[in-house]
Amino acid sequence: MSTTAATTAADAPATQLTWTDNGAAVVISLDGTDILTYTYAADDPQVESPRPYFHPVRTRSGDLVSAYRPHDHVWHKGIAWSLPHLGPDNFWGGPSYRRGQDYQWLPNNGAMRHLETVQAANDDGAFSFAHRLQWVTQRGSVVVQEERSFQVVPGQDASYTLVFETAMSNVSGKDIHIGSPTTEGRENAGYGGLFWRGPRSFTGGKIIGPGGATGEGLRGQRAPWLSFVGQHDETCRFSTVVMVDDPGSAHPEPEWFARSEPFACMGPAPFFRQEVLFQAGTALRFRYGVVIADGTSDADRAEALATAARSVLAGAPAPVQGG
Repeated sequence: MSTTAATTAADAPATQLTWTDNGAAVVISLDGTDILTYTYAADDPQVESPRPYFHPVRTRSGDLVSAYRPHDHVWHKGIAWSLPHLGPDNFWGGPSYRRGQDYQWLPNNGAMRHLETVQAANDDGAFSFAHRLQWVTQRGSVVVQEERSFQVVPGQDASYTLVFETAMSNVSGKDIHIGSPTTEGRENAGYGGLFWRGPRSFTGGKIIGPGGATGEGLRGQRAPWLSFVGQHDETCRFSTVVMVDDPGSAHPEPEWFARSEPFACMGPAPFFRQEVLFQAGTALRFRYGVVIADGTSDADRAEALATAARSVLAGAPAPVQGG
């Protein structure tokens, strides 16, 4: 299937937003540049926990800001919703951390399987996509039904915002504890959630948080947003990625997992150092904005980009609800 649509965004005159869908992935283009590909029917190996992902992710000028299957962690997939400790199951990929045993390769790598597309459309100057998924353990049990949506919203300041939203329903018939390697005993390694892996050239880049705080000391800290500035090989240009928690969320401000060495990565981690009880028959919802911007950023620009994302989150189209 191939579908296209075009629009002119109000805040970016003559902006042309188009998209195509081949039945497994949707590609969004802005002013002729393919800025974002979302693979919703992934076919990665089982040990990598197959799941939807955004890659390649590019700035409006075409610079790549994501990595897919890097050799050090082949289960890292651009930007992806990934949970390493959904009870005993791993929906992150790779080995699982177990208290007192370090990382273990276990037969517990689940998969997030696409069921159906609910929406793929140009929606008032933004591209909107929604689909339904089921989470299947390696043993073959369905434990989660998910409704997921995202929007791509063109912005000013050579940027655009990706709005990501998920609603997960526990259909396993029993309570599930969601945690992280830190809840299993590994210090300051509470990754899990919406996770971004940057390109190799971003190694050694700059992590910037609210109030001008910088560096890997921000890992494990609570904040409404976090940003990363990296430099590209070949072009030598800079790009900025800002991840923002939905200010209207019912959850506490997230703790963050972020690294500059030995590779660039970042993500809000809602299960960082305390397990969350996911009761049978209930739903959990999370929503974030991710700004992809050309150019470097200081503390003031990072704050401005985060503020713009909060405005988008406040006014972004409502997700499609399941029937």
